[in-house]
Amino acid sequence: MFKGCFVAVVTPFRRGEIDERAFKELIRFLVEKGVDGIVPCGTTGESPALSHEEHQRVIKLAVQEARKRVAVIAGTGSNSTKEAVELTQFAKECGADAALIVAPYYNKPTPKGLESHYRRLEKIGLPLVIYNIPSRTGINIPPSLIAKLSRLNNIVGVKEASGSMDQVSNIIAESKPNFSVLSGDDSLTLPILSLGGVGVISVVANILPKETQDLVSSYLAGNIERAKELHYKLFRLFKAMFIETNPLPIKTAMARLGMIEKEWRLPLEAMEEENEKKLEQALSNYGLI
Repeated sequence: MFKGCFVAVVTPFRRGEIDERAFKELIRFLVEKGVDGIVPCGTTGESPALSHEEHQRVIKLAVQEARKRVAVIAGTGSNSTKEAVELTQFAKECGADAALIVAPYYNKPTPKGLESHYRRLEKIGLPLVIYNIPSRTGINIPPSLIAKLSRLNNIVGVKEASGSMDQVSNIIAESKPNFSVLSGDDSLTLPILSLGGVGVISVVANILPKETQDLVSSYLAGNIERAKELHYKLFRLFKAMFIETNPLPIKTAMARLGMIEKEWRLPLEAMEEENEKKLEQALSNYGLI
């Protein structure tokens, strides 16, 4: 079972190409700060803007740099089942610990289609974490289907980013024991933990890995007051990271902190000036700048 703090790592760019040096440095930083795992090629990693070859390269770099010190849950989902199979098979062959599989976007499959999609990927034999994010995909995976899929051998968890605590409650109530429910929203980590979730796939942990890790580990160790204290300390920063489309705020913050270049790929563009000022204020209020 996957539990703890997993980081939805950005994909740094420099002059339009993947900045491999910055990516490796980021992974080293996260490992040193004690996170439980990294998640390359997810939403935060701008997976839709990566070529097939780049996608594979980022996964391979992540596995090589992690060196089994932390888990690597590789984003290998696609709206094409065939492409998702190819990427997931690659992740398995290069040594990833699991794959994060987003619900097929744009196609808007029925529950029957979703089930067939995940069953096909489950046969590959790599542990899979379902990724439910309706705001991106246009569909919500029903809790009853997630619970049904949880009983397959290689479907081990869900990154739940619907924003619905009722959905989280239904998933936990209906799924098999030890099925990992991970928060997909930093600001909802504490509420999801309180319902029985076991961790987070975090955006803000790109810059505050230790603090995010401490929030989760404190709660899981029974130190609820410490977890609440960290939640409220981090809350405004959590919200600031979604003031515009992810990963624009986190990449802007990381560039401001000298961690990466201030670069992303179209169709994403720079933050609005007003929102960037709000982000700067949040970073300042926390004491990061």
